[in-house]
Amino acid sequence: MEYTQDMILRSPSGYCMPFEEKGRDVEMTLPYGNQTHPQTGRQFFHHGVDFKAPHYLLAAVASGVVTGVGNDAIHGTYQVIRYGDYEVKYCHLSTVLATFGESVKAGETVSVSGDFLHIETRYRGEELDPIEFLTMIYGNIKSSQRQKKPFEATDFDLIDGIVHTDYDADKDEIEQLFLRFFPAYMNDLNTGQYILPGRTEQMLRNILTMASAKQWFFEVIPTMENPMGMGRRSIPAASKVQNVLIKDFLNYLALKHGTYLSSWGDEVKKKPSTKQ
Repeated sequence: MEYTQDMILRSPSGYCMPFEEKGRDVEMTLPYGNQTHPQTGRQFFHHGVDFKAPHYLLAAVASGVVTGVGNDAIHGTYQVIRYGDYEVKYCHLSTVLATFGESVKAGETVSVSGDFLHIETRYRGEELDPIEFLTMIYGNIKSSQRQKKPFEATDFDLIDGIVHTDYDADKDEIEQLFLRFFPAYMNDLNTGQYILPGRTEQMLRNILTMASAKQWFFEVIPTMENPMGMGRRSIPAASKVQNVLIKDFLNYLALKHGTYLSSWGDEVKKKPSTKQ
């Protein structure tokens, strides 16, 4: 099953990743899907994702209910938590803390992993790559954090908090689409599988030329994060640039993946531009 934008989880208590890694990156030891056994060479299908997370405290990722606790030869001691239409199974546990029928909230400790952690995910009963689910959870976390940040005049990272575009009503969904498809978008641009329309390049040149003429750049001291020194005066230019880039990204999604914003009806799903 492939994750789509209409599958975004809503959680009154917010969102949380399953465990916290300190001092190093999260290490996935076995991904989802078709695999080859390193010793026997046997082909098999891995129905979840394994992480190197020995004896870690495991958290509920959202508001949910424990719908299963048990033990079998394949999963060891396991715990199933339902989050709306999703079911997430933590396997090979050493301790289960939240028992059957118990309601849980995002960030609440529900169990402890064993020597490693195996996670399986289902959506409406159909198996889903856990990485797709965890990417959605991570996107929800980042979106929530951004909405809570105040604006500071000299903080370039927060300029986009007051930059408005034609797509403000769909901002959360577009951010989710960026998390899922932006690597593919950049890869297809770099390899020539998707070519930026000529009019898009021309629009960007015109905006930057206008911004330079109006001295919208170098308003603040340039930094590595803000090499153009963009501040409040640059907001009109930033808004125009974001409009152009978002429009092209949505054009790419429609052209290469047949993906549209959920707010678009059939009457507004116009044929994506293929002109270069």
